[in-house]
Amino acid sequence: MGDFFVSVEGLWARLGRGDAPVVFDVRRAETYAGSAHVLPTARWREHTLADDWSRSLRPDADVVVYCVHGYQVSQLAAATLREKGIQAHFLKGGFEAWRSSGAPVITKAALPGRDELAPSLWVTRVHPKIDRIACPWLIRRFIDSEAKFLFVEPSQVVPAAKEVAGIPYDVEGVEFTHEGPLCTFDTLMKRFGLQDPSLEGLSLIVRGADTGRFDLAREAAGLLAVSLGISALSGDDDASALERGFPVYDALYAWLRTARSEMHGWPPKQS
Repeated sequence: MGDFFVSVEGLWARLGRGDAPVVFDVRRAETYAGSAHVLPTARWREHTLADDWSRSLRPDADVVVYCVHGYQVSQLAAATLREKGIQAHFLKGGFEAWRSSGAPVITKAALPGRDELAPSLWVTRVHPKIDRIACPWLIRRFIDSEAKFLFVEPSQVVPAAKEVAGIPYDVEGVEFTHEGPLCTFDTLMKRFGLQDPSLEGLSLIVRGADTGRFDLAREAAGLLAVSLGISALSGDDDASALERGFPVYDALYAWLRTARSEMHGWPPKQS
């Protein structure tokens, strides 16, 4: 990252990872309200109140803020955060440069009950294996980095979600679930308008593993094996299954983005 700013390319290279920076949309309130999209995982904050909301950030937080064009609004917010000792940067060129580059954005309205100040809460079936680990990964990495997940018996997913104002997923009859041959991971990507070739490649692997369609991607059989192994190791600890599974999806996504053309063989080539 640059000293005071980060480029579109620099930020995009770091999103979709466990160590991604915290992203804040600081466009003026009326501009934000009139926009249908935000950057992945971004939450809105009032730029003139950065001194106040900086108190909710960890001292070691790595923060990126953006406005429309990367001018005074985001630079003021970044400067205020830096004055508080927080490692903050503004996005050079702002939201418009991000959109012009073709980098992915999120459809704001797709998140039911979107609350800029509170994490989303998702509810699904116990004993996650493939889709129910892949979906939390997608949500945390691209939609809401602070999202929380609850696991209950299948018959209790919908009533439990209603009880806690959560979002049910990966059960029949809800918005975020399988659609025909597509799995819930696909549905999330479509609803949130996520367009990224690497995520699309990952969706084929997830769908193949989750629905037994190994013809969709040769990696699907491997993901199934690893997922069942994670389930066996995790037992009834569903939170542990997520902790074990997220690095698998981090690695698959990184491979799809930067290393899928690399091959290995024996004996190794002599340099």
